[in-house]
Amino acid sequence: MQRRELPRLTTAVAWSFVAAAALGYLYDLLRQTRDHLTNGAGRPFGDDFINYWSGAYLAWHGRVNEIYDTHAFHIFEQSVVGATLDNYHYSYPPVLLLLTAPLAFIPYVPALLTWLVAGWYAFYRALRLAMPGRSALLLALSAPAVFINAVGGQNGTWTAALLGGGLGLLERRPLLAGGLLGLLIYKPQLGLLIPVALLAGRHWRAFASASLVAGGLLAVSAIGYGTDVWAQYLHNLGLLRQIILEDGSGVWHRFVSVFVAARRLGAPVEAAYAVQIATGALACIAVAWVWFGRASAGVKNAVLVLGTCFATPYLQDYDLVFGALAVAWLWHGGASPVSDRALQVSAGLLLLLPLVAASLAHLTGLALGPVFILPLFLVALRMSFWVGAANARASEGVAGSAR
Repeated sequence: MQRRELPRLTTAVAWSFVAAAALGYLYDLLRQTRDHLTNGAGRPFGDDFINYWSGAYLAWHGRVNEIYDTHAFHIFEQSVVGATLDNYHYSYPPVLLLLTAPLAFIPYVPALLTWLVAGWYAFYRALRLAMPGRSALLLALSAPAVFINAVGGQNGTWTAALLGGGLGLLERRPLLAGGLLGLLIYKPQLGLLIPVALLAGRHWRAFASASLVAGGLLAVSAIGYGTDVWAQYLHNLGLLRQIILEDGSGVWHRFVSVFVAARRLGAPVEAAYAVQIATGALACIAVAWVWFGRASAGVKNAVLVLGTCFATPYLQDYDLVFGALAVAWLWHGGASPVSDRALQVSAGLLLLLPLVAASLAHLTGLALGPVFILPLFLVALRMSFWVGAANARASEGVAGSAR
């Protein structure tokens, strides 16, 4: 594995951002205590974390039917924070209720701390698989998406931990790796290309393990909570897709997907879906081609993660915590035809995106996420083809020498 050192200026800027982000987050939390556990204007302490904790609590206490009843769920959440809230809702499949069940045993405020710290540490450990050495700690702390994820009380670090852990352990412990990837069934839009990669890469045991874990979670959630809950979830999903994704009411500025980019350019819903499908198909072909070839594991992983950004219509700024993994895999991806400067610039654009996406969206009226993601994806593809060709030439050379 090639070791590249970060420029001193980059390191200094990163540590400065860590300090500023920590102070900014503490200040943001303090603002959310003006009226009980809210900011006095409808935002709760911990923001979206109120959904995860409330869902886990209600499910454990036998009140699962209230979770997908938006009115009942809203009333319960207001009882938790003690003041009026905006329209927060539970948009995840019932399998997440199983995975977050431990939250039901922790009071709300310490549960938020547990959620964020444990999620960050899991992400850091996954990043260490991709980036051995002290640089992993700095990247895990300074990646802007980690800050955005914390402010939103979101699950981005957990998603990145499962992706990074699963892909990082694929060669050494395929069954465990597949199990970790299977847990992503709680967020299926970010696992669209995982089966393509595993099958193209001929990782049969990991594919079987992922399928068993995902299928097991679906079965247990249906048995434990009942099929009616799944019917409620699917009904709400259609409504939320229209309100949040297609119409983009109030939240479009946080989206960084091709679909929302097309919508903000004025494309009708049908045309935006057509663009998304075409882009997703190209990303799928690229992932299958690279994983079938001879590129290094890190480069393959980066192509999969970045390709997923173009394959899913539902991608928000906090999801891009996994972007740090792509940067780590490519930074330590071995010999490359790409200059350090090109890699630094393209990686910097991806890392910076979560910090500026919302502001740029409000300023321009556009969703510019794909523009920030595309350069590193092209770099990853170039590295994959170059490394694959180099490996093929080396194999031919060894075979020729043997003859």
